Amino acid sequence: MSAPYRGRQLASALLALLLLTLTACSGGSTSSEDAGPPAVRPEPDALPVTIEHRYGSTTITEPPKRVVSVGYTDHDALLALGVKPIATTRWFGDHPGAIGPWARDALGDASDPTVLKDTNGVQFEKIASLEPDLIVGLYSDLTRSEYDTLSRIAPTLAPPAGLPDFGMPWRDVTTTIGKAVGKPAEARRLVADVDRKLERIREEHPEFAGATAVVAALWEGYFLYGPDDPRTRLLSDLGFELPSDLDSLVGDRYGASVSAENADVLDNDVVVWLTDDKGAELRRDPLYQTLRVAKEKREVIVDNNDDFGSAFSQVSVLSVPYVLDRLVPKLAAAVDGDPSTTG
Repeated sequence: MSAPYRGRQLASALLALLLLTLTACSGGSTSSEDAGPPAVRPEPDALPVTIEHRYGSTTITEPPKRVVSVGYTDHDALLALGVKPIATTRWFGDHPGAIGPWARDALGDASDPTVLKDTNGVQFEKIASLEPDLIVGLYSDLTRSEYDTLSRIAPTLAPPAGLPDFGMPWRDVTTTIGKAVGKPAEARRLVADVDRKLERIREEHPEFAGATAVVAALWEGYFLYGPDDPRTRLLSDLGFELPSDLDSLVGDRYGASVSAENADVLDNDVVVWLTDDKGAELRRDPLYQTLRVAKEKREVIVDNNDDFGSAFSQVSVLSVPYVLDRLVPKLAAAVDGDPSTTG
């Protein structure tokens, strides 16, 4: 991606009217062959449930069978809970069904979902034609207009209040979707399993505790991912501390670009770089090369174009273990300040 996230387009009134017509005409037309995966058996007394979000609340009364994910990572939580989505939204990578290798086993022998390509706004007509009974958009930047249009198609979960776009932590995505599909206890167990892995890593790598780290990209200067970004939170989960001035530079956004005069914010014990060129442009940056972090090779280069890069950006209950197995050795090699060590 040339920018950390692409912009979104609002639904027009004409499109909303078209969707109302489409959904009215299509009601009850789903054939038995195309009914979607069977509903997951809910836990006792788990449904009905009402879930609060930034645009109000959504009530789910029955176990959903035909779930569409417009959130960029939400389908991983669905799969972890045994729910096979009928549509996913492509973000990083070109995996069949937008299902990464970290989640492929959870899909099992189910068919690959339809892939929605969120490059020109939400694909409302395509979503309506799939006749979903639940739409999840937790890890997203859904606008009020988009939410209202989707809600005319099926009950829709929007991002939570009080967090920036793309700011919902993977734990909360998992537990919220767990509530929505009637499996709240299973969702909590899945989160606890990953947290135990994180705890083991912190014990094995005490050098991470208190070391400073930041996630960055080259875009309109230096793009810094803020404290609410899931990738940044993953570093915090491993024991790293964030630069003291990151909050003031990023504000209430998931990230922000800073100019050359603020380049010293990069001079941490570790910088995790998201790149599309394996760091080639970074090596040509004369200002960056003067910093201690560059001279001592305190860098982890994450290529957006490979599976590791896709998984690191798609922080989810399924991707985090996959990422940790690959990221932790690189962090250990970077934080020691010895240019001769590599992860």
